[in-house]
Amino acid sequence: MSGSGMAPNGTTAGAAISNETAPNGITPGGTTPDGMTPDGTTSNGEAWPRPPRFRVDAAIIDLDGTLLDTAPDLVWAANAMRIDLGMAPLPAALIITFVGKGAHNLVHRTLSGRLDGQVDAAAFDRGHEAFTRRYTERNGHQARPYDGVFDGLDRLRALGVKLACVTNKPGAFTAPLLAAMDMARYFDVVLPGDALPTRKPDPAPMLEASRRLGVPPERVLAIGDSINDALAARAAGMPVLAVPYGYNEGRDVRTLDVDGIVPSLLAAAELVDPL
Repeated sequence: MSGSGMAPNGTTAGAAISNETAPNGITPGGTTPDGMTPDGTTSNGEAWPRPPRFRVDAAIIDLDGTLLDTAPDLVWAANAMRIDLGMAPLPAALIITFVGKGAHNLVHRTLSGRLDGQVDAAAFDRGHEAFTRRYTERNGHQARPYDGVFDGLDRLRALGVKLACVTNKPGAFTAPLLAAMDMARYFDVVLPGDALPTRKPDPAPMLEASRRLGVPPERVLAIGDSINDALAARAAGMPVLAVPYGYNEGRDVRTLDVDGIVPSLLAAAELVDPL
């Protein structure tokens, strides 16, 4: 516990992060911060706009916030980094808005305490070393698959759809996490955030995954949770679906330029027609 009375997981004394609250964006009442419920309706009972159906040969799926709720471990490591550097921890809900553009951006944002924050090179180097060490200790400890993820992966594979996981997470964390969650076996291609010079929202990772899968971009369905996924997919010429429960840097998922919003990966898979 720090001198501020806040623990590395971003809670105050006596509190704890729960998968029912901030880490996955679902409140105890069962809605996301933008009023959506996991069963495919808004909080006032209206159905979400129905997405189109897709006939595709492959799907590219994001990791953090789409396949797995990794927020508890990321929050813990980010605040442990701050504590190691003599800084007070930040609230979990704030750090969750910093997730999405890779570890480098998470370090800058967490050290500065701002979504658009940058720190000088010396501070970043100290922070990056501490975060890498702390997250290596913690990676996967509290990570959990979202509802419908394994069923969705199974359905896509049964349809003959090739799968890639494209993430902004560094490779040193991506491979062990997928292995620990028993997900690596599903993917023909895994492209972490440090595999190329650029990361999402740049389209290069999506296009490279498409190339490695041997499928043209227009025949690849992208599935993610954030503006980074939506922008990357659109720029790559891919259809794209969004899930509402992940980490969208504090933005309302309904503002994204996507072909539809689905309550789960299984719901996304059910929109794919057999080849």
